[in-house]
Parts: sequence; structure tokens; C-alpha cells
Amino acid sequence: MPVIRCLTAREILDSRGRPTVAASCELDGGAVGTVSVPSGASTGTAEAMELRDLDANRFGGFGCRKAAGNVTGPIATAVCGRRFETQAELDAALIAVDGTPNKSRLGANAILAVSLAFARAHAANRGVALYQHFADQLATPLRTLPRLTINLFSGGKHAGGQVCIQDVLLVPTARTIDDGLSAVFAVYQAAVALTRRKYGARALTADEGGLAPPFVSTEAMLADAVEAITAAGLKPGQDMALAVDVASTHFYADGQYHLDGKALNSRGMIGVLTEWCGRYPIVSLEDGLAEDDWDHWPRLRESLGSGVLVVGDDLLCTNPARVRRAATTGAATGLLLKVNQVGTLTEAAEAYRAARAAGWLVTVSARSGETEDDWLADLSVGWGGDQIKVGSVTHSERLAKYNRLLAIEADTGLPVVTWPTRG
Repeated sequence: MPVIRCLTAREILDSRGRPTVAASCELDGGAVGTVSVPSGASTGTAEAMELRDLDANRFGGFGCRKAAGNVTGPIATAVCGRRFETQAELDAALIAVDGTPNKSRLGANAILAVSLAFARAHAANRGVALYQHFADQLATPLRTLPRLTINLFSGGKHAGGQVCIQDVLLVPTARTIDDGLSAVFAVYQAAVALTRRKYGARALTADEGGLAPPFVSTEAMLADAVEAITAAGLKPGQDMALAVDVASTHFYADGQYHLDGKALNSRGMIGVLTEWCGRYPIVSLEDGLAEDDWDHWPRLRESLGSGVLVVGDDLLCTNPARVRRAATTGAATGLLLKVNQVGTLTEAAEAYRAARAAGWLVTVSARSGETEDDWLADLSVGWGGDQIKVGSVTHSERLAKYNRLLAIEADTGLPVVTWPTRG
């Protein structure tokens, strides 16, 4: 392994216009890796902590100059001039120099930027594609490309809160990324026409590019998705399925779920979710219950049965300990893997391994605040993700990942993972 020669970093803007961090790692052989990291809007309480400047006079307190300064300051002091034999050794050093359980001193945004920049520089130094480097890290062969899950409609924190749930996504059953994107485009355009006709609304989009018309209820949101699939000439559940990001934590208070004007206890919420999955072609349900409603997650999984993937996001926060707890209690069957939730590649890989050991599927996910960087596409392929969740087929920060997947597909000839599949 080469020696880290120097680290640089700067504050840049994400897709919402908020600051985030970009970092570059130069190795002694001259290879350089530059990475920008995302930031979430819908965040779990167990996530690693981003460092923000908290200067109300600049970017509303969201500035990242301190985090960028920590890359060129204490982090550079700790790692520059040192040789790291593995990614795990570097990440351990980053965790040690921060010294907090949630990376709050130096910032998870600063630490992750260095972790990823080192990986990209190392791949360049080896002369291999980034996806191959990621595969080599886990010692796994490249077999498949991830199944697309693409935002169609958005609500909750990603939109104007016109409905409580966060996203309804399209899951094409096509065997290639190219064909899947083409099918999703057709449905998206049908949904644009539906939005204009039914709601008299323009195609206004949410954080991740999903359409956000003024739905009267969650049921209307789901029914409109099926209508758009049919209008595109596709068969719901056969050519195109649905995934739903409920994000229940954000409408859960005082032991009740406040959904569409009703207050439901956990059993009532499970009943609603089970009814949705029976009426609509839903194959994946994310955060159906709140992040701390641990006692009822196993009941949700049992109620939905094996036909619907029960995915944990806020519940798990890509945290290995939380993944293992959920596996032990039978709370889920899928992990939504977001590297910035935990803060280093090594810790994300540990969560990934824990999910696989439990027989789960893994969905590799972007965040609402993204950049034009495309490393996530390489990660989803290298780590053998079953699904990838990036956003809609609009906005350049989303399309950068899809275009990278198309390039990887052309380079490798790999097929999309068989659908449906169990881990």
C-alpha cells in the first residue's frame, strides 16, 4: 500500500444548495482520488454526526468550513506520511483521531470524505476501476448489477408534506440497466401527464426528483403510481413493481402514527401497511414503522410475509450493532445501506456483512442532498447490492449515478440481479 502524501478539502454545495465536503487524497506514487460526500434530510437519530459551522449568518448555519478544515488540519496531521496496508487500517486511524462514538468532534462528513478519497486514490494507484477495487475490498466476485428503484412520487420531508409518506418508487423488472431506465422514463412521463390532467399542476419535483402533486391521501399516491404504469403501456407487478419509503419516524409521536388525518397505534399501522401491500404491487417497504418501535417490527415482517422486502433505514442507520439486533429479533429482511450514516467504508462494510449473514438483501442508497460524484454506482456494483436507490430520472446529481451504471454495464456485460431474489 502507498503512503498518503497529502490531503486537501473544501466546502462545496449539494443538490439542495447546502454546503457539503469535497476532499482529495494524494498518494506517494502520484495517484489522486477526489470525492464529494452527500447529506441527508430524513435522518435517523443513530446516524453519525455531520459537523456544521452553526454560523447563522452564513448558509443558515449549515456551512462546512470547519469540517473541511479538519481534513487539512488534525486528520492530515494524523495520517499524512503514513502507510496504510488496508482500508480498515486507515478508517481505524480516522476513528481514533476523532475519538467520539458518533464522529461529532471532527465530523462524519470530514471523515467519510477522507475514507472515500483514499479508496478512489488507491484504485487509481492499482490501475483498476473503482467498482473492482470495492469488490476486492470484500473479496467478492463481480456477478450482477443492482436492481433499480427509482423515485416516481414524493411527499414527507422530501417534498411539501402533502402526504406523510416519503416516496413511492418504481422497480423495473428489466434485465438490463438500459432497459430499466427506458421503462421508468415512460412511466415518469405518463405521471407528468397525469399530474397535469388530474391536479392541474406542473411537474414540480422534490429533493430527489420525484413528482410532488397535491395528493389528497397516501392511497391516491399509490393508485396514481399504478395508473401511470398502465398509461405507459406496462403491466403493474409484471413489468414494473413498486417500492415504498414510508419514513414512519417522521409522523410518529406519543406512541401513535399520524397518517392521513388518523392516529394509529402500531398494530393499526401494521394493518394499513399490510392492506397496501395486498392492493398494490409493492415488493419493498422501507421504514414502515418508527426507528424505536422495535417491539412491533417483527410483527410487521410476519404480517407482510416473504413476498415483501422489509427494509430498515432509520431503524438501522447502517450501524452494525443495530443490524445485528434487528437480525436477532427478526425485525427486517433488508438493509438500506448509506455509507454516510456510519461514516467510514469499513464500518459500512461491517453492516453489509452483518446483513448478508442474516440472509438479508441490501439496497445501496444515495441521500437527498447529493452531488455529481458517481462513486455510489461503483459501490453498489462492487459490493453486490441487490437494489440501488438514487432518486428519480431527473436532476444531474441523480443522473450521474445512472450514467455511471450504464458505463459499468457496457464495460462488464453483467446482468441485473434476478428479480425477485432473496439474499
